[in-house]
Amino acid sequence: MVRSETANPGAAPKIPRPATLRESVFEAILELIVRGSLSPGQHLAESELAEMLGVSRQPVREALQMLSGEGWVDLRPGHGAFVHAPTVDEADQLLAVRTLLETESARLAALNATPDGVSRLREVCSRGLAALEADDIETSVAANSELHTLVTELSGNKVLSELASQVSRRVRWYHTPVARQRGRDSWEEHARLIEAIEAGDEERAAQVMRDHTEHTRLSYLEQRAEAPAEPEPIAPRRRRPRSLSAG
Repeated sequence: MVRSETANPGAAPKIPRPATLRESVFEAILELIVRGSLSPGQHLAESELAEMLGVSRQPVREALQMLSGEGWVDLRPGHGAFVHAPTVDEADQLLAVRTLLETESARLAALNATPDGVSRLREVCSRGLAALEADDIETSVAANSELHTLVTELSGNKVLSELASQVSRRVRWYHTPVARQRGRDSWEEHARLIEAIEAGDEERAAQVMRDHTEHTRLSYLEQRAEAPAEPEPIAPRRRRPRSLSAG
């Protein structure tokens, strides 16, 4: 008997599944961490987060467990949840991997980008620079992330895009503290990158991206080296129940 193509489960379209409340809370807290609204080392009180997000404590508790599993939150028995404070080695390793991925993305983008793709890059670059000049760092950082994502998209390599997307949020987290320090230089580097991609110059595009991502990595490491060491956050001590003396 000949099986029809529709009988193959692999050919069936996947039905979109609405996000659960737990997943929505996960995304909301993660965005607060990435934006810097919740600082590394900060204590995360379930009741305060629940009130802030307008939900009960249960989905917050579940979301914190998920965030812990992905390395964004540290759960300390007896003390609670804290925003993960990345070590210098963690940041250095991730930013070094980012350089490798995005250098190849830029090289391939120079070979595959269309005029429409280049136009989109220029629009994002213009928007990001305008945000920087308005001292809107949050919007500038978001535009920076959008531009890098677009370069990877224009590379035409789906596997590379998937790998880059796995580190993009953490890169945005590390970039936020140095965005003002990098300032206009970062967007001028973006402009040179776009010129190389438009010209189809794969070697120059790769070199500009390599230098650009290395500048960000070194800026982050320099800032960490200059910053005073942060003490380990201490949660309030729990009182022991008073024992009753024999009378």
